[in-house]
Amino acid sequence: MTSTDVTSAADTDAPRHGHRFLLIGTGTVFAYHLALYFVPIHAFQMINKFGLDPHLRQTYLDDLAQHQDQQVYYSLFTEGHWPLQEIVDGTRTSLPVELERVTVDSAGKRTFTKILDETTATCRKEDVVHYQPLDATGYPDYLTYLAFGQGPEVHLAHQLAAPKNWDEVITTTQPSGFVQSDLDHATAVTIPSIKDPKNVVDTSPLTKGQSYEGQIGSRKVTFTVGRQGWWNNTSLNDQ
Repeated sequence: MTSTDVTSAADTDAPRHGHRFLLIGTGTVFAYHLALYFVPIHAFQMINKFGLDPHLRQTYLDDLAQHQDQQVYYSLFTEGHWPLQEIVDGTRTSLPVELERVTVDSAGKRTFTKILDETTATCRKEDVVHYQPLDATGYPDYLTYLAFGQGPEVHLAHQLAAPKNWDEVITTTQPSGFVQSDLDHATAVTIPSIKDPKNVVDTSPLTKGQSYEGQIGSRKVTFTVGRQGWWNNTSLNDQ
């Protein structure tokens, strides 16, 4: 498959060619790339920070506040077929973006609705938190997430290993044991109480409101599952 469509049968809008980045967080806003295993230009798990226009940032935060308890996500869409490596290398310093609200119906179909016209976001290579090809690792023995965030706001992205798999980002509440260096480099957090499914799943193995113990190396961390900021088990695996 060589198309750069970032939609699938699970998406109700017309295909668009470019990258999407899910917005995660409220203090420091992170951008999480919408990855696709079988589309080479999208076959990367990437976490970074963009310089956002104040109006775009406030529109996102205001809309999020209205949909905090719903399965609603937010993305930046940028048109074009350019490689993400340009951000990592520092050869790309800005990109045109539109702010979208992503809603999910009872059948799991996503609708991407533009809520703010195109503006410009800036990017710096030093703001790349994580960049990894999707085929870089096999399935782990236990459920594994990548920790990122700033200060007290800690997010966990499911570490994408071999296909088929699922893509998920949650924001934790009551995180304990994390240090900023963990978050700066998207350190892997293993959940030893849950075996990795080694396949795609229909719902998150983590339950909202439940507390878990994780491990970073030999160090223990704890967290409670809060809001889900992204979920994809469909287009991620499309061939």
